[in-house]
Amino acid sequence: MGDSIEATSVSIIVPTFNGAPRIGSCLDALLHQTPRREVEILVVNDGSADSTVAEVARYSGVRCITQVNAGPAAARNRGAAEARGTIILFTDDDCVPMPDWLDAMLTPFQDPEVVAAKGIYRTRQKSLIARFVQIEYEDRYRLMSNLDFIDFVDTYSAAFRRDRFLEMTGYDTSFPVACAEDIELSYRMSARGWKMKFAPAAVVFHTHPDTLSAYLRKKYKFAFWRVLAVRKNPSKAVKDSHTPQLMKLQLLFGPALLLAIAFDVAMRPAVLVSGIVLAAFVITTLPFALRAIAKDPLVGLISPALLAARACAQVLGVTGGLTRRGRKRSESPTKSPA
Repeated sequence: MGDSIEATSVSIIVPTFNGAPRIGSCLDALLHQTPRREVEILVVNDGSADSTVAEVARYSGVRCITQVNAGPAAARNRGAAEARGTIILFTDDDCVPMPDWLDAMLTPFQDPEVVAAKGIYRTRQKSLIARFVQIEYEDRYRLMSNLDFIDFVDTYSAAFRRDRFLEMTGYDTSFPVACAEDIELSYRMSARGWKMKFAPAAVVFHTHPDTLSAYLRKKYKFAFWRVLAVRKNPSKAVKDSHTPQLMKLQLLFGPALLLAIAFDVAMRPAVLVSGIVLAAFVITTLPFALRAIAKDPLVGLISPALLAARACAQVLGVTGGLTRRGRKRSESPTKSPA
């Protein structure tokens, strides 16, 4: 690694809320990467009600900052404000970074124009849904690997030049949950023309949803809050470096199928329109399914059904997000005419 990176001070920030059962594995992995380097590890305890503080206290050299519960965006911003490093890294308390994660995350900063970098997820889970989720992530990493620069840095494996992060005032705290605040910051940085890099060698292990219901709830939540991120950065509604374009097309599946069924019931056509909609949707899933089959045949075979369920959860999330936006507008006080 270049001398400029070796000489750079680094802060690793881990926000946590009631993280006592899981944060130990994260800290163990991080501490194995920091000897002989100018690195500090900060845990921001976001008002935990469990034994998180006592658990963190077991780790010598880890600084714990406690605040009243304010949400993950505020916790990360607090860590960045108190960090001493010129490069700040974020990961989550349920992530276990690989031994070379720190080096891989810092490598992109050998280019002085790079302001942020993003790593990847892996999992050791064996459940069918978790395997599907992993392949879903890998399909998005495939898109990013072909790009010189990206516009999407997720908090589970993220790095920033601290001065630029603070210049952007960090994560938007109007996001009350850990969902889409990282997307929104990435979009704002991209709008300024700042360079962000994909670092596929920077790996953290993670526990994905392992049941269909948990997966669909997560997809609903992501779509719900993504509406706010896109509303604040409308140019990204068309395309970003992380979201497959076919996935956006698939969002139309649920509404189109309902309309087609209604048409079939009312008009009784010779060729069922609902069948055409189903066939068209299956065609849109084939590129993903074929790539998935090459990695995990069973996941690939059932992926059209899972993608259909995903599309329905996402369109409900988008609808919920748009409804929330409309409700907030209606609740805003109307200005009196001058």
